[in-house]
Amino acid sequence: MEKQYCKVGSINPIGSGTQELHLLRHQLQHFNQKAVEAAQNNSALKDFFERKAQNIQKMLQQSL
Repeated sequence: MEKQYCKVGSINPIGSGTQELHLLRHQLQHFNQKAVEAAQNNSALKDFFERKAQNIQKMLQQSL
């Protein structure tokens, strides 16, 4: 029996090099901005965006 791959819900790797760093920096900026916007209305949502930003920051530090 051969392996079959389903494209629905599949995840593609980000890649490597400068394109990856650019994408991660953009996502970091986006989540930080969302955390500031959410701080006024919903603290749980703010915490979620801050955790996402922290995870991306760790990924950036590991790639350097």
